[in-house]
Amino acid sequence: MAISSLGIGSSILTQDVLDQLREADDAQRIQPITLDIANETDKKDALDVVDAMMTNFIDSINAVKSATLWNERSVTVASGTSVEVSADSNTDVQDFSINVANLATKQIEQSGIFSSKTDIVDTAAGSFDIQVGTGTAITIDYEANATLDDIKNLINEKAGSLVDATIVQTNLGEFHLFLSSDATGAETGSAGETGTNISITSASGLDTRLTTDFDAAAVQSGTNATFTFNGSAPISRASNEIDDLITGLTITLKESGSSEVSIAQDRTSILEKFDSFVEKYNTAITELNKVTKPSLESSERGIFSADSTVKSMKRSIEDMIEAVGGGVGSMIDYGFSVDKDGKMTLDKTVLEAALDNDPENTQAFFSGGDYTKADLSIVTLDGAFAEMSSIIEGYTKTNTILDQLKESISTSISTLEDRKTSATERLDSKYEIMKKQFAAYDLIINKINTASSMFVQMANAQMSAQNN
Repeated sequence: MAISSLGIGSSILTQDVLDQLREADDAQRIQPITLDIANETDKKDALDVVDAMMTNFIDSINAVKSATLWNERSVTVASGTSVEVSADSNTDVQDFSINVANLATKQIEQSGIFSSKTDIVDTAAGSFDIQVGTGTAITIDYEANATLDDIKNLINEKAGSLVDATIVQTNLGEFHLFLSSDATGAETGSAGETGTNISITSASGLDTRLTTDFDAAAVQSGTNATFTFNGSAPISRASNEIDDLITGLTITLKESGSSEVSIAQDRTSILEKFDSFVEKYNTAITELNKVTKPSLESSERGIFSADSTVKSMKRSIEDMIEAVGGGVGSMIDYGFSVDKDGKMTLDKTVLEAALDNDPENTQAFFSGGDYTKADLSIVTLDGAFAEMSSIIEGYTKTNTILDQLKESISTSISTLEDRKTSATERLDSKYEIMKKQFAAYDLIINKINTASSMFVQMANAQMSAQNN
């Protein structure tokens, strides 16, 4: 800060005087605008919170308004461990039994005995074909002095999608090359299957332990799985994972034995989404109660207590519980209630009873569809949650009411900031002029004081002379 010499001459028109005058002007002209900006900024921040709560609320509504909600399925294997089952949405609700006689297996072949995995299988370069089932043979080229381990690596590299190669030490100094088909099933599987039998052919110069001995006997033959469904005749599949028995079901055979399976509507998933809706409703209404709270005390009064837009949105949300339903009932009929503080609760016993006793009408009430009334007439409903979504989106969608309120607040803040800038600049100019005027006045007063002091000295000198 520059050092001011204002008032040095007279000690009357000082910088302190100007500062006090400026403070008074600031209090009268600037501070009210500053307070208005702070209030509008608080509104903007509060509206951001409200908007976030409303977004979460509409998301929870959208999660339950679709008819696909009711298509979720749960799977229970009531007895036995022979199968694992997964169900896609909208799979038929049903109970069934599966009795697994045997699992599908892979074909496993082994070579003759080698003394180590580094045994040389051919001193010259060569090639051989590896055949899996009735598929196209794959040619494996190898270099001179290739070892058993080299052959294993080449097979995995070239034919790894069909067969797995590994070297196993079965006894001290006894090594075998094992080949296992990637697929399961018998050599002569059902239509479209290629079988799993493995053979090494067209080999020239390759150690016979990898050809003749290899084809001598299978360690394990590839076989199809066999099972019965609800006591049917035996069913055969080349794989233990079956997705073509019942539309929407994937059945994985795990072991021999019988299992009872139940496919049901996934009530847990449905109720979790309903719980989320209740939670998000309560969060939103709690925040709206806070920001619209009326009070004579400014510290308790909600920042939107006098705002008709936010108060109207709050009333619309509160009225929804009884208003939606398409004229065939209300949310209260299905276990929803709201207490005097605006908090929503859900009696799941009532809701589940409705789902058990009248699932079609219950689903139609919430998610839309044909609703059969007591007189057997049919009315097509939009769905209670779709109605709610429409009400809320009237406030929350882009360029609707909340966006317009945000824009209004932002415009107000911008206008106030411009006013504050202009008012501040006017006062800066005013006090710059006053400072110059004070300096001029100070100079005049100083000259007057100096002249007055000289006259006093002259008068005192004259009086002193006369007295002498």
